[in-house]
Amino acid sequence: MTPSKIAKENIARLNTAITFIEENLSEKLSLDIISAKAFFSPFHFHRLFKIAVGETVHNFIQRKKIEKSAAYLLHQKEKNITQIAEEVGFSNLSAFSKAFKKFYGISPIKFREESPAKFSKISKTESKIGKISVTFEQYLCNINNALHWIKMNAKNIEVKEIPEIQVAFVSYRGKMENIKIAYNKLIGWAMPKGYMNNPNLKMITIYHDSPKISDPNNIGMSACMVLENPIKVDGEVGLKTINVGKCIVARFEIKPFEFQTAWENSFAWMVDQGHKKDDNNPFEIYYNNAENHPENKFIVDLCIPIL
Repeated sequence: MTPSKIAKENIARLNTAITFIEENLSEKLSLDIISAKAFFSPFHFHRLFKIAVGETVHNFIQRKKIEKSAAYLLHQKEKNITQIAEEVGFSNLSAFSKAFKKFYGISPIKFREESPAKFSKISKTESKIGKISVTFEQYLCNINNALHWIKMNAKNIEVKEIPEIQVAFVSYRGKMENIKIAYNKLIGWAMPKGYMNNPNLKMITIYHDSPKISDPNNIGMSACMVLENPIKVDGEVGLKTINVGKCIVARFEIKPFEFQTAWENSFAWMVDQGHKKDDNNPFEIYYNNAENHPENKFIVDLCIPIL
């Protein structure tokens, strides 16, 4: 059985299970508990999960725990290693350190020490994160360059409350540039129902993984359509609520190749302003179709949830 042959209803139920895992990494997640959330038998769920996601349930949970801990190490310096281990569900520091080093090639302490300049490029030639060596002067230069780029390119950047957003979505996992696969499915579902005719239509991309931490060939994302009224969904299309509260919102008018730079420099602005990212996923809100723009640019808000 291939992923393309898995019933759309099963994909939707698998997505429910994945969301449950991601929101409960600090808990003891057994196969029985997770499969019950998706209304599968444990055996059937384990088999379908491996086919659809490309890794076992256990490996997926372990990877998400380690990647979340890496995000804490980068963005929440006030947390010590023991606190981080507990918050991602490890029973003791030794087990956490061993699992982290197996995944990234260095210990959590070394990871934190060697990554003060989050905005420099991360090489993956020597280990999963590579070796990072940046002087304090280089760090200041990186920050200053990032802030200058924001000043020259952002239409606006501010901290504000984002109200609750209801969306229909299709999940995607793979290379970031191939998110169009999920959008094609979402639009193909929405078009015959007339949802694409809304003149105020907005689309959203949610990033469940960071390319700085995760395998760039296995990034979890959601392609979303903002809903103004309650609707019914079916198949691979699900419903979710984006409810993050306070965010850094940076408005840009940019071409696709500029997105990575815009994200990196928006995070630099966050650090310079003394803000800290919270546990919610960053997302993009699109206000146009770049194909209809005279310069093929997206008008987009980059949203970073903060504490």
